[in-house]
Amino acid sequence: MDLSNIGDLIGGLGLFLLGMQLMTNGLKRAAGQTLRKALEAATRSRIRGLISGTAITALVQSSSAVTVATIGFVNAGLLNLGQSVAVIYGCNIGTTMTGWLVATIGFNFKISAFALPMIGLGVVMSLIGGEKRYAHMGTSLTGFGLFFIGLSFLKGTFHGLENSIPFEAIGATSYGLALFVLAGFVMTVLIQSSSAAMAITLSMASTGAIPLAAAGALVIGANLGTTSTAALSVIGATSNAKRIACAHVFFNLITGAVGLLLLISLAGVINRSNLNQTVDMVILLALFHTLFNVVGVIIMWPVTTPMVAFLETRFRRGDEDQAKARFLDKNILETPPLAIEAMTRELSRVSRMASTLAKQSLSAELSDSPHIRSQSLIINKLIIEIGTFSQKLGQQPLSEEISQILPSAMRVARYFNEMARLSGLIVEYSERFDLISDSNTQKDIYELKKITNKMLDAAVIDDEAYQSSADTRKVLFKLEKKYQKIKQHILEAMIEGRLSPDEGTNLLDSLSHIHRLGLQAEKSSRYWSSLSPVEHRSPIIHHAEESEPAEGSDTSITESEPEDKKTSKSADQPVTAS
Repeated sequence: MDLSNIGDLIGGLGLFLLGMQLMTNGLKRAAGQTLRKALEAATRSRIRGLISGTAITALVQSSSAVTVATIGFVNAGLLNLGQSVAVIYGCNIGTTMTGWLVATIGFNFKISAFALPMIGLGVVMSLIGGEKRYAHMGTSLTGFGLFFIGLSFLKGTFHGLENSIPFEAIGATSYGLALFVLAGFVMTVLIQSSSAAMAITLSMASTGAIPLAAAGALVIGANLGTTSTAALSVIGATSNAKRIACAHVFFNLITGAVGLLLLISLAGVINRSNLNQTVDMVILLALFHTLFNVVGVIIMWPVTTPMVAFLETRFRRGDEDQAKARFLDKNILETPPLAIEAMTRELSRVSRMASTLAKQSLSAELSDSPHIRSQSLIINKLIIEIGTFSQKLGQQPLSEEISQILPSAMRVARYFNEMARLSGLIVEYSERFDLISDSNTQKDIYELKKITNKMLDAAVIDDEAYQSSADTRKVLFKLEKKYQKIKQHILEAMIEGRLSPDEGTNLLDSLSHIHRLGLQAEKSSRYWSSLSPVEHRSPIIHHAEESEPAEGSDTSITESEPEDKKTSKSADQPVTAS
């Protein structure tokens, strides 16, 4: 192989990978919600998960894209681990479609006759289509053309290579076949694309540069090499992502070992036969690739349940502790609908934490202050993680609806953070409440706390993305009514001498924190509905006093304010953070 051939190899590989990337991105965006709907079908049974994984991967030509989407569904609670493993099995079968494209089209037609027109037509469709579906199809068509042009360069690179390297002699031994497996593995790790490694293998086989058994070993190595992509993608990812990656690794290692044993036992027969004279070797290798993965599924299917049970006990330390986000995964950022679901799932978890903390603060003693503060810091840390995730998501190409959802998501997160902060302040006033001697004032404090507890219960988000805020609006009216009455009673008690000026001032200050805590809970519930799809949203009711008050000041809705006077705004309109 001279310098010219090396240049063709590098350029052809680059064109092939660029074509694959354009084809995959175009198909993913053109498919729209198809990928999501197909994965939703996987929730019905494992066999449907297997079929869904196979079909989607064959459609978008990217097992990594489907794996990422599967991780997103597991993190969002839409798929369990067993169902997701079935989807991963399907991905391994679906990814063999690339081999069939190469074998049936790439090496049997004059590539320039159709690849160049495809590139030209695809570019025109992309330029005039904007963000329409056919523009994404144009991108995919362009990638398809580049894919085959890169393939033609690869094929030309390997002519005469068998004269330079004794592949046939190397592949005649068991150690030699193991060496070819290692070569396929290393090639896939370096290129980070099993499809490209498969294309190189088929190109070599089509020119007769390597014997059939050696080519089969390269295919096995390429399959094993995909485990490196899975391992690298889950560094710092969620527990679910690590479990799915482990299932992917187990599948490829076990099936790879079985495939290698079969190949070693049959290598002598294969190499001595004249199959290459009667059957197209490229078609035969594509068939072997598919059968190899199908057999792998058959082998793994009976042991899936115990494997899933084992994986569910792994990766718990350090990743599922309370202070670390459980659902935010960097791998799903490129699929915004799934990223939004993961973020709302994490916000739902923070909502429960903030509500629990707030209820604890209402009945806590001063000695509980360190615990309240530590929990408040945990919530603050989670809010920062959600904010960082939201910023990264905002850098992706987003639909108009998702662009409107992100500000509301951060607004809801800020309300949870404020609830945690107020919880820390309220516990500091616990001793002052105990020192109040006036029985009527004590009763008022008890009733305000009781209504605030009702608000916290009504506002907590229990993993239901379509939750309505109607219940919290009813409690809000009662909270405001009670708060205004308590303020009036305290002022009267100060005038009558039943409370000293210091007691009254401190009490008004502390009660304003409790009142504000209830307001933050109600607002989080009200704006939560805007994180749902448009057809499921509750209207967001904007009160006249919607703007955030300064610390220690009061916000209220007067008892006489009629319901129809409140300003309303549909939740599917953009919301500016206060």
